[in-house]
Amino acid sequence: MEPSVDITELYAAHRLSLVRLAVLLVDDVASAEDVVQDAFAALARRPDAVRDPSKALAYLRVSVVNTARSSLRRRRTARAYAPPHDLSPPTPEDSAVLAEEHREVIAALQQLAPRQREVLVLRYWSNLSEAEIARTLDISQGTVKSTASRALVALEKAMHAYVGQRAGGEGS
Repeated sequence: MEPSVDITELYAAHRLSLVRLAVLLVDDVASAEDVVQDAFAALARRPDAVRDPSKALAYLRVSVVNTARSSLRRRRTARAYAPPHDLSPPTPEDSAVLAEEHREVIAALQQLAPRQREVLVLRYWSNLSEAEIARTLDISQGTVKSTASRALVALEKAMHAYVGQRAGGEGS
């Protein structure tokens, strides 16, 4: 039976935007690429999971969010059993994906609660509607609205703190 979804076409058209989404959720390019690859692999294993080809991107988006969550859970568990290691400085590849003007926002975004980060990333990065976010995260539209509101307040505070720390550190 011929798959109803052209995975190759989806991959070519949406891989980069899904990697960017995942980077904002898991905070590094290598993990983000793994998350997206896992989402596409899962769809390839079960092409009948999406009967309507127009819903394939939404399926992949949900898969990326869920896989990112799992990745972060595994990372937390691993860190609980091993001392944290120093992260190496960003590679040139990391720098290409994360443009300089977005570094402060990304640093502040990483300080948010996971659900808040997910809602903001899906809303402002992926340009999803409240209804689409609610379906993607399996929460109500009201929860999307209240979470986004609280997340924006928290993000603003985190941005001010991050910019203040950086300004204080540069003068030392």
